Amino acid sequence: MQAFEYKVVPAPHKGTKAKGVKTPESRFANSVEMTLNEMAAEGWEYQRAELLPSEERSGLTGSTTNWRNVLVFRRTLAPATTQAAPQVAAPAVAPPVSATDTAATTAPVLTATAGDPEAPADATPVPGLGAAKMQADDGVEELSPVSGMTAALKARAERRTTDET
Repeated sequence: MQAFEYKVVPAPHKGTKAKGVKTPESRFANSVEMTLNEMAAEGWEYQRAELLPSEERSGLTGSTTNWRNVLVFRRTLAPATTQAAPQVAAPAVAPPVSATDTAATTAPVLTATAGDPEAPADATPVPGLGAAKMQADDGVEELSPVSGMTAALKARAERRTTDET
């Protein structure tokens, strides 16, 4: 199983001037690009940008919440530095045996989570739990269908009709 280490750095606050970069948007994009390239040169892979709350002191006794933009990076740990993690074997699944072929013995079909670098070459890749959820998620919030008018809308419609007459 591959192990990763993560690094979180503050996102740039303002743009960096460069030759041919004129607009504020372009300068800001240039700052982000420079940060990403610097981290990539050190072996870090960009993962995502996050907006996270940071509670900070304000005055003598108060505190305020400031929102901070950060960039998240990861890289693979070398095998020698990985901590001993419990190894979970991929489940062996045997194909169904028909009633006429009960005496036949076949090798079990191995399945492994897709992308598992330690899976045997003959293993059938299957999506893991997280991947299965992501494949099923279409990114749309679940909403119940609206059926009929609510009591408040009915009352408003009735008031309007009585006001017009």
